[in-house]
Amino acid sequence: MGSEEATSPRFNNTFVRPVYFYLSGFSNIPHITYYYVFLCFVYIMTVIGNGLLLSVIYMVKTLHTPKYMIVFNLALTDLCGSTALIPKLLDTFLFNRRYIVYEACLSYMFFVMFFGALQSWTLVTMAYDRFVAICFPLRYHSIVTKPAITAMLLFSWVFITCQVAFTIALIDRLSFCGSVVVNSFYCDHGPVFYLACNDTSLNNIMAYAAFLLFICFPLVLIAITYVSISIALSRIASTKERLKALKTCSAHLILVAIFFLPIFGTNVAAVTSSIHPNARIINSSLTHTIPAFLNPILYSLKTEEVLNSMRRLYKQNAPAEPVVSTLSACSECNEATSAACN
Repeated sequence: MGSEEATSPRFNNTFVRPVYFYLSGFSNIPHITYYYVFLCFVYIMTVIGNGLLLSVIYMVKTLHTPKYMIVFNLALTDLCGSTALIPKLLDTFLFNRRYIVYEACLSYMFFVMFFGALQSWTLVTMAYDRFVAICFPLRYHSIVTKPAITAMLLFSWVFITCQVAFTIALIDRLSFCGSVVVNSFYCDHGPVFYLACNDTSLNNIMAYAAFLLFICFPLVLIAITYVSISIALSRIASTKERLKALKTCSAHLILVAIFFLPIFGTNVAAVTSSIHPNARIINSSLTHTIPAFLNPILYSLKTEEVLNSMRRLYKQNAPAEPVVSTLSACSECNEATSAACN
């Protein structure tokens, strides 16, 4: 059955639930297999990098601080989000298994949306941590505490779970009486509900609500925190102190730019004008994968605390030099010294 001919089975005259959807992916791009191989490489490095970062934070007691609780949550979110998306994507397009059953499609959609939204709000929590550290340095340890950060992160998990679950549950009320070809590389929310034959106004409202809650509102909050940070830094006389404070924010700012700008631009372009499906797919796939790939690099290579912790772990686990060889060397040294004296 060709993708153009894929249609839904009709259960009755008023409601149709498809057995499967067909993921179209890219159209008319030569050598696209290389792109999927690139995503495979990105996924492998994402698993290694985030797994290493999670292990270091877990094993080193000095990193059990509110700041690294947030970093741990971000690394876990990146690892789970990439795992929810990339392996299925590779299976779909590298092995040409583009048909996905209805229930699996909704589950796929839930996990990709959930971890994407969770990454967004984790970046907001990180911005809050930097805001308090720079604007209220003397009160930092009394404001940013483990219980406070735990409550913020837990609220994010619960709220996002409820919102995303409700958004996807609304798809179950739709009737798909025409094509079941999803013009995306995964079961994306918009391309799926656009296929429905009955009223999708509520789904459209929830799509806008998700965009505001998970993209626009977090971006505004992060912008406000950095405006406040800039004002606080402008009052510092020493340029050296300003640069030192900005250095602590650099990794977070890079992640914010990489995560928010492409997805914000794609969604705005999709609403205000027409955007080619291939461009949307490339932009969306990179937005879901590159930040997760860069997160452990930024927080390992640009953060002195993590680097020092990794060095200490390496030294602790490095094999000790054999005592016998050391004693033997000392014995030979003593014998040589004795012979020289005689």
